Amino acid sequence: MSEQDTMLLSMWTYPWDVQDLGLDTVAAELRDRAGLNGISLATSYHAGRFLQPRSPRRKAYFPEDGTIYFHPTASRWDGIKIRPKLADVIAEGGDVLGDLVRQRDRTGLAVQCWTVCLHNTRLGMLYPHACTRNAFGDPNYYSLCPSNPDARAYVATMVADLTATYKPDIVELETIGFMGFAHEYHHEKDGVGLTDEDDFLLSLCFCDSCLARSAAAGVDGAAAQRTVQRWIVEMCERPLPAPRWPDFATRGADVFAPAPEVEAYVRWRFEPVTSLAAEIRDRADPASRTHVLDIDDGWLSGCNLGDLAGATDGVTLCVYARGPDAVATSIARARAVMPPGRTLRAGLRVFYPEVASAADVADRTQAAIGAGATGINFYNYGLIPAARLDWVRAACDSVRP
Repeated sequence: MSEQDTMLLSMWTYPWDVQDLGLDTVAAELRDRAGLNGISLATSYHAGRFLQPRSPRRKAYFPEDGTIYFHPTASRWDGIKIRPKLADVIAEGGDVLGDLVRQRDRTGLAVQCWTVCLHNTRLGMLYPHACTRNAFGDPNYYSLCPSNPDARAYVATMVADLTATYKPDIVELETIGFMGFAHEYHHEKDGVGLTDEDDFLLSLCFCDSCLARSAAAGVDGAAAQRTVQRWIVEMCERPLPAPRWPDFATRGADVFAPAPEVEAYVRWRFEPVTSLAAEIRDRADPASRTHVLDIDDGWLSGCNLGDLAGATDGVTLCVYARGPDAVATSIARARAVMPPGRTLRAGLRVFYPEVASAADVADRTQAAIGAGATGINFYNYGLIPAARLDWVRAACDSVRP
């Protein structure tokens, strides 16, 4: 299925959904009931707790943290320090990805690999030297650093292995950049009341790899680190939260202009992320395209949407929790900064109360396609009642050529 010739309409899906319901049932529901022509299967994922409304086996599921859902080829990992773990659910329940790829022509579903890259607490605990570290050197165990050579080798080898063995249509790269401070771990405690800017300052990585890589680019990361340390101390000493920059959310990196050492460091962070994306694309099998999953404010994680689109084959922009007008604005803005010929797809969530009817889903879908998106990914097959697949079908029918 050519991505250039076909509007790809897909749904993010977990491998245990396919195991619990059966491949034929899942394929029929996605294709015939929801009107989709693709499936985006999780092939590397993090921990969580998921309510499974339609599973006949389990209504709540806790996946293993930081495992992969495809069979690796051992020889490809020779000399690689950080190595993946095959999830027990695949080792014991069967190779879901292999089944989907082998039956791609029969099901009529293009196969995408939804691949979480650097968000991996299991590996962070095992390899703390590869984690991001805040201005005080504290590790973020949930976040491998895109500057760290071992973390980069792990992600690039994972995609190279995945594509060489299975040859999916697309690999979707999630968490390819620096992660935020809040909401990335569990049972987090914050008695200060962090603002968005506080969260960002705590997420800035000053690990040895980042300091060395920025220095090689002529950026004084140590000077930026000292300033950020001072700002974090001041934040911790305030009796109540008080934004230093009230316009932080709208100005981006420009807000740091009065502290040029920090501004330079924040802008430098695009380099390790973009170069990692390019390395992944270069090592992927030519039969598989690579896409990056991004959000509007991706600069917070070192993601420059235009540069990432140039370093890969396309972008899926997640436009959750917003109405049709905001969806259209976000997609149009993204299209404007992307190189010609790159695919731009919209990620839409079918969660209540974000959407409450088929019309809600259709309105957002039409807004995305009208603003320049060339396809849609819907979230998430196993997490929604079956009746909402009919909403997805109405949305797909409303934009299908």
